Amino acid sequence: MNVVIVETPVGPLALREEGGAITRVSWRLEPAQGGSAVLDEAVAQIGAYFAGARQRFDLPLEVRGGDLQKAVCAEMLAIPFGETTTYGAIAKRLGAPAQAIGQACGGNPIPVIIPCHRVLGASGLGGFSGEGGVETKVALLRHEGAAGLLI
Repeated sequence: MNVVIVETPVGPLALREEGGAITRVSWRLEPAQGGSAVLDEAVAQIGAYFAGARQRFDLPLEVRGGDLQKAVCAEMLAIPFGETTTYGAIAKRLGAPAQAIGQACGGNPIPVIIPCHRVLGASGLGGFSGEGGVETKVALLRHEGAAGLLI
């Protein structure tokens, strides 16, 4: 396991790589240890994303969790930069209750890279499990120019 800390406009993020794939992004910082080409590339891509020079990440990811967690993360990865969807829309596509989709979004182990911030409630922003809560979600949506009518 290798961990690197990257400073971002939404706070410092700990990026964890195991077995050649990013397995976690967290605002709960852990000691930096080791390094890898995957982490170096992740740091560069996150920097480019926040600089406005990248809209999509191209990194090896490993989502750990059950089938629903993996399916929801795949759905979130498909949401284009600057666009949003709802928990209900994902629920309909996956044939699962919207509440379960919300829980899976909240359990996203790789936020920012897997854009759970692009998933909204039917009548509002919904929640955000990252540091800063909904304010961080709003900051990420503003960065992408998404959901202007809600913000």
